[in-house]
This record gives sequence, structure tokens and C-alpha cells, in this order.
Amino acid sequence: MTAKTVNQRIAEELDVREGQVSAAVDLLDGGATVPFVARYRKEVTGGLDDAQLRQLEERLRYLRELDERRDAILASIDEQGKLDDGLRGQIMLADTKARLEDLYLPYKPKRRTKAQIAREAGHEPVADTLITNPDTDPAGYSEEQLDGARAILVERFAEDGDLVGELRELMWNRGKLASKVRDGKENDGAKFSDYFDFSEPFTSLPSHRILAVLRGEKEEVLSLSLAPDADEPAPGERTVFEGRIAARFDIADRGRAADRWLLDTVRWAWRTKLLVSLSLDVRMRLRQSAEHDAVEVFANNLRDL
Repeated sequence: MTAKTVNQRIAEELDVREGQVSAAVDLLDGGATVPFVARYRKEVTGGLDDAQLRQLEERLRYLRELDERRDAILASIDEQGKLDDGLRGQIMLADTKARLEDLYLPYKPKRRTKAQIAREAGHEPVADTLITNPDTDPAGYSEEQLDGARAILVERFAEDGDLVGELRELMWNRGKLASKVRDGKENDGAKFSDYFDFSEPFTSLPSHRILAVLRGEKEEVLSLSLAPDADEPAPGERTVFEGRIAARFDIADRGRAADRWLLDTVRWAWRTKLLVSLSLDVRMRLRQSAEHDAVEVFANNLRDL
């Protein structure tokens, strides 16, 4: 994404002319502050107000960081000799940092993993056989081979960029944040009493509640938990997330020899890899959303003075 494209995109988001954005960007890059530009350079920016300029500044920073990361990822994959036209096109079209990192997952240098060790031990053909031909009986392999095959498939599931993005949005739309008071903290943490036994869906949490529970956690008064789905499945049933993973790789219980083993692998991938990483993503999204809203409120209050 070139600088011009960045300006065009910001102009579309703010519903203003590209020339207004370009003028504001030049002023900000030259060291001017948002309050200064809003108050004294309206004639240059075509009347952009404080709130618009703050949003512009935030998006400019984000999109420039996105471009820097995009260039670094392209260079890394190219050095590995794995950058083809299709992948390059996907990376160039990625419009969020999360999408960019999802695409980079399979190519990201990492510490020596269980899956890498399993590949070195020659267990990848076992993984490929079981997932492509579920009529194959897992009992025909050793425990070491099956453990290695499972590690390989778990990594494969967790590094599918499209799947990870789908699961992240699903968790955001279905999950909830819960808080409980820590043992013995009822008196010292009385100011957080509204959150001693609290839960609310991610999508309806206002910023002041997010910031309050995070502050309560930091002060060691509250314990927080993120539930991926407000509607927990019955014991023994697969979660909606496990169902999405299974569907992505055409895994289902059709009475074939490897079906149960593959479904157990799906569950293991969700619980040990994907749920952990996506919970961190959602927590970061909650914090960033709350902090952004707080800045907006502050800016609006300043404008009303």
C-alpha cells in the first residue's frame, strides 16, 4: 500500500477529500500537533475538526505500521523461497494487522516445535495419510508416530490464516468477559464491587467497564476469564469452534477408522493452541477498543469547552 493509497483510504473512512487528508498529513509530519492544526490550520485542511484529525492521526500511524510490517513479511517469506504470486497478492490485500499476521503464520520463524521434531522423525506421511484417508486405522501406527502426526496436524490447523481469522471473529461475536473477586480482597477492593461477580458479551462491553475490570485485575482484586462462547455446549459435545475447524479440513464422524482420532486432534488443537492465542487477541482488542473510546470522549469534552 503506497502513501497515496493510505491517504485515499483515510479520506474514504473520514468521508472527506483526499486533498484535505494530504494537507493534514503534511502538517502532522512536519511536527504540528492535532490541537494546533484543528485550531489554527482549518483553512489548510479544509475545516477538519479535532475529532477527525485525531482519527486521521491514529489511522495514519496504523496504516504506516501495517505497510512496514507487510514489507518485512514479504522479505522474510521471499528469503525462504516460498513467496509466490498468489501469496504476494493476499499479503498486499491484507488490510489489518491481524489478517497480515494470520497469513504469515505458516512462514514465521519459530523455535523448534513438536511438529518440527515430528517432521524430522519422519512422521509427516502418517499425518497426511490419516487426514486424507480416514479409512486408515490409527492402530496400525505406534504411539510415537501418532503423537508426531497429531503435533503436525495441530500446527497445520493453527497456522491456517483464513481459519484463524474466522475463529477470531466468531469468538469476538459469541464470547464474553467474566470477572470474580479474589479470595480475601472483598474489603480492600470495595471500589470494584460491581465486578465481583460480573460477565458481559465482548460486543456489548462499554469502554468504562473494560478499563475498570482491567484495572481491578492489575490491582490484584479481580480475576478475569474470557469465555469463547456464552452458550457452552453440553458435556461431550463439540464446541462451535471445533466444528468450524473440523469442517475446514473435512473431518467428521462417518464411522471410519480414523474419524475419532482426527476429531480428538481437532479438540486438542482448539484447546491447546487456538483458544490460547485467540484469547490473547481478544483481550488486546478489548483494551485497544476501550482506550480508543476513552480518547474520543476526552477529545469531545475538550471540543465542548
